[in-house]
Amino acid sequence: MEKKIPMRTCIACRTEKPKKELFRVVKFGDNISLDKTGKANGRGAYVCNDKECIEKLKKQKMLNRAFSCQVPDEVYDKIMEEFLGDEK
Repeated sequence: MEKKIPMRTCIACRTEKPKKELFRVVKFGDNISLDKTGKANGRGAYVCNDKECIEKLKKQKMLNRAFSCQVPDEVYDKIMEEFLGDEK
C-alpha cells in the first residue's frame, strides 16, 4: 500500500503542494515564527518555498488573515530575512 503524501495549500498563491515543499509559519500564543521542523505546536500557515510568494505574503499581510490577528511588520521582515538569507 502506498503511503499518502500530506498536501497543504500555500496561503499566497493557493497552490496545493506536498507539505515538505512548503514553509510553515506557526502562531503559538503571541509568538509567530518560521517552523523549520513542521512539528511545532500552534496554528500553522503554509507558504511556497518561492520568492514571489514570500513577497506577496508580506505585501498583502496575509498572515493577519490566516491567524485572525495583527501581525507586526517585524515578523514579516524576519520571515523574509530567514527565507532570503540563503540567496544573498
